[in-house]
Amino acid sequence: MADQHQGKPRKLRTSVKGPLMFSAFWAVVAFVAVLIFASGGSARAPRFDLAFTAAGIAFIVTLVIAAMLSMSYKENAEHLGKGSGVNLSSAPKPSPQAGRGHGFSAPGDQKPPASGEEPGGTPQH
Repeated sequence: MADQHQGKPRKLRTSVKGPLMFSAFWAVVAFVAVLIFASGGSARAPRFDLAFTAAGIAFIVTLVIAAMLSMSYKENAEHLGKGSGVNLSSAPKPSPQAGRGHGFSAPGDQKPPASGEEPGGTPQH
């Protein structure tokens, strides 16, 4: 609603025409499917009552779903595509040596235990 301009046609996503066409298509599919399968063969009369009921239900359900989805559509903020995120940054990655002075250790940085210590670093009694 916010991006409406006077005199300009709406986009298919924000206009009424898109969800109506989508719902009409599925209503026709439901009508044909129920007309074929509910009659039970060519020897019996076609069940138009069930076909129209199924088409109406399919039309209403798909129209409500399409309207809810189009109302929830929102453009992404402009800053999201600029590389300011954690994984989108174009800054160089820190070297593996950067974290060594801050209590971090790599798996190969541990020194071997002394002769009187257990592998966990506590002395044996």
